[in-house]
Amino acid sequence: MKCILMNKNTEVLSAEYNEKVAVFTDIYEIKNINYAPVLIRNALLEDENDITVITEWFQGRGIPSLRDDLDLLLAKLGVTTAEELLDKAFGLSLSDQYWIKPLESSIEYKDINFFEHDFSDLDFTNATFSNSNDYSTKISLISPNNTTDGRLKKTWIIKDNKRYLLKGGFKNEVMQPFNEVLASMICDRLGFYHTKYELEIISDKVVSKCECFINKDTELVTAYQILHKNCDKENAYEEYIKILENNGIKDAREKIEDMFILDYLIMNEDRHLNNFGIVRDVNKLKWLDVAPLFDNGQSLNILDYNDEEVIINGKGRFFYKVDNFDEVLKHIKNIKRFDLSKLDGVVEEFDDLLHKYTNITHMTDRRINKICTLLYSRINKLRRYIENL
Repeated sequence: MKCILMNKNTEVLSAEYNEKVAVFTDIYEIKNINYAPVLIRNALLEDENDITVITEWFQGRGIPSLRDDLDLLLAKLGVTTAEELLDKAFGLSLSDQYWIKPLESSIEYKDINFFEHDFSDLDFTNATFSNSNDYSTKISLISPNNTTDGRLKKTWIIKDNKRYLLKGGFKNEVMQPFNEVLASMICDRLGFYHTKYELEIISDKVVSKCECFINKDTELVTAYQILHKNCDKENAYEEYIKILENNGIKDAREKIEDMFILDYLIMNEDRHLNNFGIVRDVNKLKWLDVAPLFDNGQSLNILDYNDEEVIINGKGRFFYKVDNFDEVLKHIKNIKRFDLSKLDGVVEEFDDLLHKYTNITHMTDRRINKICTLLYSRINKLRRYIENL
């Protein structure tokens, strides 16, 4: 299929797309390279014929093969592979304004985008979170739920004309949604720029809910897109900050430091390069700010939970490097600016939150106590570190 990669109403490039395998096979014409996704723009400026980067970017928009209970979801949706979903709604997303337009089509962005047009969400939500094997309902695939990354079950919904993302735990683990709310609690108290998370009950499961922080005129550009081939360099951290500062992001260093302080406090093990980045104006191509902190669920030892011990320190991601959390602190320029007295009472508040939902999560008092003891120790450990400098 001959198609045009669009950024809202701007033609980026024309290409050949093989729908059967979701692969781009040829570039016919580069039209407006500056309006391309940052990953594609940078790659094509280095090599005009690098068709593989377009496929990498496009397939990266889809539901990954490691999505929890993916086979069950696909069966309910009536498709064989997740790649098929990318073609059902022009590849549209709620993270940006890119879409794939058939070459001869007269359709316009204003007619189809999910920021201004409603989409059916109830059936997709039920298919995602329900344990039912009922395949009788015909589910609309004209949806931004075709383009949600990550392994956790998630769906976009509309409430009061706003777009919200619901996200569950992984398999039998229930802590991810609570960790998202804990991150919000900490960020509120410390004044970090963040996405606010709340809890909801869907199909007898506790899920997190956050409002979409992208609108019809902005896009999320991840750190991976910005660094790409430089992701694994020794100085990637400083290089990333320099790029942000050169593109007009105010207080870039401090905001990245805030993210790593949050990760230290909650022992977030999953700060990969696709869950932080910047927000860009797609009309003027202006970099506006860092993206608010989001996706903090894999924290507080949930992958290493042991009923007999509490791991008070561990390893987190620092760009491509996996390192001890204490080592990450050495990259913070002015750590004394963090006032941890603002976190007084947060452990008790989190304890109350965990106990509130035990009728659904079936978390024991023993585990809740261990989790809150860990959180308390992390806060005090950081407090002592700052005081001893």
